[in-house]
Amino acid sequence: MLNFNDITATIDEPRTARMEQRTKPSVKAQIQQAAALLGVDDTTFITSVGLERARATIADHERTVLSAEDREAILAALDSPPAPTAGLREIMALHRTQLSASRRGEARDA
Repeated sequence: MLNFNDITATIDEPRTARMEQRTKPSVKAQIQQAAALLGVDDTTFITSVGLERARATIADHERTVLSAEDREAILAALDSPPAPTAGLREIMALHRTQLSASRRGEARDA
C-alpha cells in the first residue's frame, strides 16, 4: 500500500457540506482503484486530492512570477515614470472636482 496524506484531516470543522457529481463509469472505477490502493475511501481520496489541486490553482492565480527582464522593466518604470499625459491630467482634475463635491456633500449632511 502506498502512502497517502489526507490534507483535510487537519481542518477543524464538521463535515456538513455535500458535493455530488456525475462521472463516467471508467473514471469512477479508476478513482475507486486508486483510493483502494492507498487504503482510503472514495470520499477521502476525492476530497483530499481535489482540495490539494484547488489550493494549487488558487495559489497560481494569486501570484505573478516575472522573468528577470520583466522585473527590471517594471522597476525601471517605477524609478523613472513617464510624464503624465494630457488625458491623465484631465481625468485627475475631474477626479479632484468630484471628490471635492462629494466631501462638501458629506460636510453638509453632518
